Amino acid sequence: MTWTRCSHNGTIRACGSPVCGGALAIAAIPRHYHRMESGDCKFIWQAPDWPVWRYDLTRLANPLADVCRAQGLLLGRLADVGLALRDQASLATLTADVLKTSEIEGERLDAESVRSSIARRLGVDIGALAPVDRHVEGVVEMVLDATTRCEAPVTAERLFGWHAALFPTGYSGMARIRVGAWRDDTHGPMQVVSGPIGRQRVHFEAPPAARLDAEMARLLDWVNADSGEPPVLKAGLAHLWFVTLHPFDDGNGRIARALGDLLLARADASPQRFYSLSAQIQRERGDYYDILERTQKSTLEVSAWLGWFLGALHRAVDEAQHTLGAVLAKAQFWQRWATTPLNPRQIKLLNRLLDGFEGKLTNRKWAAIAKCSPDTALRDINELIALGVLRKAEAGGRSTAYALSD
Repeated sequence: MTWTRCSHNGTIRACGSPVCGGALAIAAIPRHYHRMESGDCKFIWQAPDWPVWRYDLTRLANPLADVCRAQGLLLGRLADVGLALRDQASLATLTADVLKTSEIEGERLDAESVRSSIARRLGVDIGALAPVDRHVEGVVEMVLDATTRCEAPVTAERLFGWHAALFPTGYSGMARIRVGAWRDDTHGPMQVVSGPIGRQRVHFEAPPAARLDAEMARLLDWVNADSGEPPVLKAGLAHLWFVTLHPFDDGNGRIARALGDLLLARADASPQRFYSLSAQIQRERGDYYDILERTQKSTLEVSAWLGWFLGALHRAVDEAQHTLGAVLAKAQFWQRWATTPLNPRQIKLLNRLLDGFEGKLTNRKWAAIAKCSPDTALRDINELIALGVLRKAEAGGRSTAYALSD
């Protein structure tokens, strides 16, 4: 477990990494615990030539070409399907993006609420919508603003809006934070530490708050300008740059990933998202934290970071091929059963199975999800078995489980 020391109130908060703000305020500590002593290792932002990024484009040429080729194959495959299927693929990707960017911070959102919120905003018909969740709505607002308005300038006010959407109550867990404003250093510098109190290891210290106006203005000017980097590499540099500045009391990881997605959408010349880098980072979060910490304690030569970023992006695009395959399989399923009369409960549960139902579907779970009696659930299931839509799962157990027929 790693802990993040917050500049706004001197608390340590649990988080899943040495690079993101956590959500649980657990202990107040004196300011002097987190002062860096002279002789400690320097961080990347303390380099004399900060932020003049350097990287070996020759070394990165092959992985960059591989990523571009994979993106082209995915977009080419999408060009062969209809608009409705592209919308469904984008919906699946954005749902994964919102869920996983929150999971990286240790927050688990309700998948149905996320999917319903995105579908409502994009005008995608998914049938009955789940109830609105204020916290879900905020994360969805940020992700959609970053991607659907990718060509709009990124300003401080826009980032403040994202931050306010993430923390609509003004609290992160039990701690009150500065919302819609850069952090301050009233209680000492923003640091990321791990270990027991009194024997902490400093993973990272962010630049002083007094520098943030100038530092963020420089970053945003670069983001909005034609700075000359290959667009995909620019997304990787922006992610690193933003996380290094750590400009907010909390939510820096999520906003850094949203900023990266915005630049990837610009690189793709499409506001629709069909692959999720956040989901890939969640799958590889241990490696992500390691390369990020090494980079932030090294020089401005960041080829290793960009190499990792390109590799993760390539794997995210490959994973999107599986997502697209699932969307196509779902479409084929409903084409096959289009003329079969099914009740709303059956349609709802079949869609849950097609979207990747976690665990085993039993009669009890059917009744709970469909909000019906066990007898009604069993009648629904038996009808689908008789039609050949469902089958009894082979795995035994105390309760009979059901799965889609092959």
